[in-house]
Amino acid sequence: MPNLTSLTVRRGRSWWLAPLFLVAALAVIGGLGQAERTPSPLDNLPEGMDSTTVVELSDELPQESGSTAVVLYTADEGPLSADAVTALEQRHPATDRGPGLLVSDDGTAAIAVVPVTEEGATEIADRVGEIREEAAQDLPAGVSSAVTGPAAIQADLAAVFEGADITLLLATASVVALLLLITYRSPILWLVPLTVVAIADQLAAVLATHALKIGGLAWDESTVGILSVLVFGAGTDYALLLISRYRDELRTTDDRYAAMRHALRRTAESVIASATTVVLGLLTLLLSLVPATRGLGLACAVGIVIAASYALVVLPAVLVLFGRWVFWPLVPRVGQRTLVESDRSLWRRIGNAVARRPRVFMAGSLSLLAVLAVGTTQIQSGLSQSEQFLDTPEAISAGERLAESFPAGASDPTVVLTRSDAEAVAASATGVDGVVSATPTVRDDDLSRVDVVLDAAGGSPEARALVTDLRDALASYDETWVGGSEAEAVDEASAASRDRTLIIPLILVLVLGALVLLLRSVVAPVILVATVVATYVAALGASWWLFTGPLGFERLDSGVPLLAFLFLVALGVDYNIFLVSRAAEEARGHGTREGMLRALTATGGVITSAGIVLAAVFAVLGVLPLVVLAQLGVVIFVGVLLDTLLVRTVLVPAIALDAGPRFWWPRQVGAVEES
Repeated sequence: MPNLTSLTVRRGRSWWLAPLFLVAALAVIGGLGQAERTPSPLDNLPEGMDSTTVVELSDELPQESGSTAVVLYTADEGPLSADAVTALEQRHPATDRGPGLLVSDDGTAAIAVVPVTEEGATEIADRVGEIREEAAQDLPAGVSSAVTGPAAIQADLAAVFEGADITLLLATASVVALLLLITYRSPILWLVPLTVVAIADQLAAVLATHALKIGGLAWDESTVGILSVLVFGAGTDYALLLISRYRDELRTTDDRYAAMRHALRRTAESVIASATTVVLGLLTLLLSLVPATRGLGLACAVGIVIAASYALVVLPAVLVLFGRWVFWPLVPRVGQRTLVESDRSLWRRIGNAVARRPRVFMAGSLSLLAVLAVGTTQIQSGLSQSEQFLDTPEAISAGERLAESFPAGASDPTVVLTRSDAEAVAASATGVDGVVSATPTVRDDDLSRVDVVLDAAGGSPEARALVTDLRDALASYDETWVGGSEAEAVDEASAASRDRTLIIPLILVLVLGALVLLLRSVVAPVILVATVVATYVAALGASWWLFTGPLGFERLDSGVPLLAFLFLVALGVDYNIFLVSRAAEEARGHGTREGMLRALTATGGVITSAGIVLAAVFAVLGVLPLVVLAQLGVVIFVGVLLDTLLVRTVLVPAIALDAGPRFWWPRQVGAVEES
């Protein structure tokens, strides 16, 4: 690491490095800007699935067969009057393209299907807005209107992200600023890492989106939002670790340049190892079947590289340029007690307590994790479209009202595309128990569309079972595919299961390999990986209780377990790397037992602060009214706190203290090892 440290903080030669990096970043941010892309309906659909094929082939059909909006008219009291029905029928007359107005059997509601031929989220949202305005104009007395259907749901989903990037950025920066201010207790110091990380965040967004564009990968507003949260969280963690070590070195060294060189040399190995582990884990998402997930993996990998680079290159140079006074009023002076020498600190007292009875603390920690993990046995996954929003938009509430008067699947029929006889396919579909109707609607050359109305409520297990039954019934027809919202949910669950089966073991192998190379040990890496996996399972179980209790969710999004596993395992290993690498360093002169206690004393405060910052920034995902992001934020929030406050503080030290030198096998770590 000498080249990095000398380039960054060498007195009088490279003082311009930090301003150069910052100016270059601002030039790139201002000159390039984030790459733009129109989201595709295929972004979140797994490749190779029936429902995805239906969306792809829909382009071959006439434009009128694209997405649809369903206008719902309801009587404020009792059934619709004859005059009201007549007036509404004039608005929506029957044509060769559709039956026009349909009145429910109970007479309290009527619907009209309106084709939406526009493409692109913005255009669809604009068209749905126009349909809503038209439907609400000059209504008969005692009649209300609302718009639902696939196009309306897509429009309301797009509305979630209007201004989301600014909202999320401001919320994340505010949380980080507050926590840094509390951590440093300085009115000045917190501005330095926050500014550096904020610039790194904007640069990461620009470079990541352009990398995605070059690579032909999918991304949208949520990708940039998660990227921003990750850069702020990881970048702040790296900054906290460096600044803590730098402040300690200033208590033993007059020359701040020498202090920073030593701090950076000791910190860089841990940060680079941590960042490498996270990047490798993120890149495994490139194996996902879902295009948006692949894009998220590459984008976040770019973000981590930028965050670590700025923490190790720009931040040290900026801190040295400011001098000691940046820590005011708690300015570190030579001769003051360093963190590792603080025998009365909270972390030393915790370490001493664990050292007296390591097996008791080990058993207690594992028992608590096991109790929390019980919740995983109750998890039900797979969100319907109506369950994707924290706040119920018009499309969802109208869909629920429509289901009270019409068959449950009337507003969002299951779509069958076939190159076989459409009439025969429709007849076979009608023969499936639970299918209300199957109607051929559009034909173009040899491709036909059949709309199938299911009797089961949208998003229910019954509706998804019906999709499977329908596919079985149509399996004998060549080139016939079943799609639509319910089929997409079935396929997404199947793809998520496949991704977990492939990617989770790969993440574990990569993380374990990185730890073996870093620690030059076998036992310690296995133990560390096992503890973060236990943390993940406990966090998922505890979060499920939160979801079904105070938060009121009924199901977990099928993509959350994989993303939560990735972030918790990769980031959770970070804190263990920070702890055990310091323990190995301290053990060289003080022995294995004292080395672990000194490491816990030195890193306890900074790692806890880093963990709280990371947990808080992921919780910020909840500012967006989208259930999947809120769920992901909650799982990571719970997991990071468990990892920081329990696993890294109690469980890992207890295991290491009980195992003694065996913890490092086959490496010999202790007073006998040469530095």
